[in-house]
Amino acid sequence: MSGDARHPAGAALLPPVSEGRRPFRLAIGLGFRKAATPEALVALVHHALSRLPPDLAGAPAVLATIAEKDRPALREAAARLGLAVAILPKASLRDPDDRITVASAAARACLGIPSVAEASALAAAGAGARLAVARIASDTATCAIAFREEP
Repeated sequence: MSGDARHPAGAALLPPVSEGRRPFRLAIGLGFRKAATPEALVALVHHALSRLPPDLAGAPAVLATIAEKDRPALREAAARLGLAVAILPKASLRDPDDRITVASAAARACLGIPSVAEASALAAAGAGARLAVARIASDTATCAIAFREEP
């Protein structure tokens, strides 16, 4: 895995932004249970990416989650996807509360935040980010994608 949170290595998963198109920054937020496997996370990310609007399909991306979810399954999934990982402090996931579309009672009860996947995606994408793909779920994980237009 190469790259960092500011310059993610997403070329293996997403094609480069075509010339003449305004670049976007994508952040793929993940929340998951301890039982989640790298295969399950990769499959869910691919499913979420398939829901992206065509004009966002070529944007560089980073995989993001809360510090409590920094586990081997996440790191292995990121390596398989060719994406950098952004591990976020819990405090940064409280800010986008008004942009969360699918709040989780479990996330609020356990972590004190409205969502792991959506909040991680929004926080990692940065100021002014919006959801491109609202939270989708599998048996063991949730995923959302946020984007921010680059100036």
